[in-house]
Amino acid sequence: MVEEQEYLEIRGAREHNLKNIDVLIPRDKLVVITGLSGSGKSSLAFDTIYAEGQRRYIDSFSAYARQFLGKMERPDVDKITGLSPVISIEQKTVNKSPRSTVGTITEIYDFLRLLFARAGEAYSYVSGEKMVRYSDEQIVDLISEQYLGKKIWLLSPIVKGRKGHYRELLEQTKKQGFAKVRIDGKVHDLGERIRLDRYKIHDIEIVVDRLEINENSVTRLKNSLTKSMEIGKGTCMILEHDTQNVRHYSRALMCPTSGISYDEPAPNFFSFNSPYGACPSCNGLGEVSEADFKKIVPDPKLSIKKGGIAPLGEYKSNWVFNQMEVIGKKYDFTLNTPVKDISEEAMHVILYGSEESFQYKNEHVGVTSSYSINFEGVINIILNEYKEKKSRPLARWAQSFINKIPCDACGGSRLRKEALYFR
Repeated sequence: MVEEQEYLEIRGAREHNLKNIDVLIPRDKLVVITGLSGSGKSSLAFDTIYAEGQRRYIDSFSAYARQFLGKMERPDVDKITGLSPVISIEQKTVNKSPRSTVGTITEIYDFLRLLFARAGEAYSYVSGEKMVRYSDEQIVDLISEQYLGKKIWLLSPIVKGRKGHYRELLEQTKKQGFAKVRIDGKVHDLGERIRLDRYKIHDIEIVVDRLEINENSVTRLKNSLTKSMEIGKGTCMILEHDTQNVRHYSRALMCPTSGISYDEPAPNFFSFNSPYGACPSCNGLGEVSEADFKKIVPDPKLSIKKGGIAPLGEYKSNWVFNQMEVIGKKYDFTLNTPVKDISEEAMHVILYGSEESFQYKNEHVGVTSSYSINFEGVINIILNEYKEKKSRPLARWAQSFINKIPCDACGGSRLRKEALYFR
């Protein structure tokens, strides 16, 4: 006996030109119905299976709702078992879009986005912990309980993971009456001369208060926390004086260990068609373009002159090959050198370019002229032509050297990292 949960079973299908056929279709599989025109493919898929699924769905409505929908006739079939709720995507020619999925076309994805925005629970992509959101009263209670009898420093983050020297910011902080700041994990007195490397990433927190937590410190803690939240735009940090351990607190969704926070979830936060939810690396497409080295250098035994670098083709008297000759003089190879014998450093310049300027001398009719050139790199030229698509022939040429690979940042899911950590 065939179990319903394993197969969709159709017995005695006679809709249209179907001749009393019996079919077993495995569940949880991608199944394709093929055949000649007029053989009954649509009669089986749409007029029998889909029509019965729709009829059963409408029959589950109340009598009041059914009066507005009308009665659906049962398809001409003896029995259908193992049938789940059904979806039919209209057979029509549409503009091809890399962003369309079955979920977006059927609008099921809209309901899923709403579900995750309203019922989803956020987890930290750093520590895996469940994100928390506290009121100021809850934060005061937690600090009073966790740090009872301990000395703490109340910190307000004002710079997180940004480059700069921040001289004006530190001067302004001093004028506001604060005496100390914590920079990159080290506490500094604002009275001393602080010099920061403008090209390095810094974390800066203002020391709002230093106090010992006991029964008499609650009022002071509340006032300091309010000030700290105001400066930190809804977030604050507690530094335990003895252990130097840091814990984060926030009015928004926040990881208590790492301190990262998420925006308040909305349906567009889970949409790869929205800039709020799309993965920034692949712009919500789930894949990125990557130049294929084997297509660019199909035969390393060939020289550049003989077409060893396929996008350049065989030798022509043009500016690109003149650039190759100049690079060759710098890195000790000629256009007749097999690609496999060109140094790794030189190949990196040929493929990815260099910010270094190369001197090119041109002797024409007894006149010598010198030019300074910057080579963009073969791979960068290919990727730029493919992205910009200034002309169709150039775009097709670039596409012949490119592979589509899953995006590393989102793993092909199309969504930004934060959205993937809602469950």
